[in-house]
Amino acid sequence: MQTENTPPRLVIVVPCYNEEAVLTETNKRLTGLLGELTAKSKIAPSSFVAYVDDGSKDATWPLICQLQQEGSQVRGVKLAHNAGHQNALMAGMESFKTEADAIVTIDADLQDDVNAIAAMVDSYLEGADIVYGVRKERQTDTVFKRTTALAFYKLMAAMGTDTVYNHADYRLMSRRAVEALCEYPERNLFLRGLVPLLGFTTKSVYYDRAERFAGESKYPFGKMLAFALDGITSFSIKPITVIFVVGLCCFVVGLVVLAWGIYSYIRGSVVPGWTSLLVSLWLIGGVVIMSLGCIGEYVGKIYVEVKHRPRYHIEKIV
Repeated sequence: MQTENTPPRLVIVVPCYNEEAVLTETNKRLTGLLGELTAKSKIAPSSFVAYVDDGSKDATWPLICQLQQEGSQVRGVKLAHNAGHQNALMAGMESFKTEADAIVTIDADLQDDVNAIAAMVDSYLEGADIVYGVRKERQTDTVFKRTTALAFYKLMAAMGTDTVYNHADYRLMSRRAVEALCEYPERNLFLRGLVPLLGFTTKSVYYDRAERFAGESKYPFGKMLAFALDGITSFSIKPITVIFVVGLCCFVVGLVVLAWGIYSYIRGSVVPGWTSLLVSLWLIGGVVIMSLGCIGEYVGKIYVEVKHRPRYHIEKIV
């Protein structure tokens, strides 16, 4: 444990899913950074990198074991199955929270600048419990991804969820912040929304995001869409309120259309049955289906939470 005159013990948690193509370079950069920070007495010599294998299907786990055997600054956690990125992050933090004064979480693909960790440590030493790694810009993304990302953050803000714009899961957290985060029991994890709820002293470090060093993205459009949906439904009930307002508006519009349809029917300028089909099928049917879908998302979340199943199972730790 850190005392007033000793540097903090830093643990870098790296979730991995099929990352054999990039892991060697990732480990080289992260352990090299630990060495530099140790030489400057910014962190304790016992600091280390913890890789969490999230049920990889390639040689990620054997490579983690090899890296651990070659260097004392490497630990490994193997999950028994693919639990998902957010659960893998929690597994790493929960596994090593008692051994760390501060924990940094970063993806293995080297898109996030590892050198920003030095600035995060400086902010931690100045008293910050949470330090966000925030992208300066999104020039490396496609126009489509930049547009959808901006829309996502604006939508989250409109839904009342406190998030940090252009921040993913690259952050430093003190031990007490991690312990506070571990008190949140929900299974539908959205850490970008949970961490700001903690309320500790926060700072931000800005960096340029690079292209993926090797391998393929683990977040295609379908997964990004599902992740965004999880974020919204896990932190806000506004979609249900919106549905009520939309339903009310459609009801009012339906009344207007109904009046117009009756007027047209009296004039004899419609086909028999057209009015009832127009009102009931398109307006009421559409609102009902949309409402059921939205409510179903929340019912599904409740179903997952009340079962209280474990987020993950750890198979091995090296």
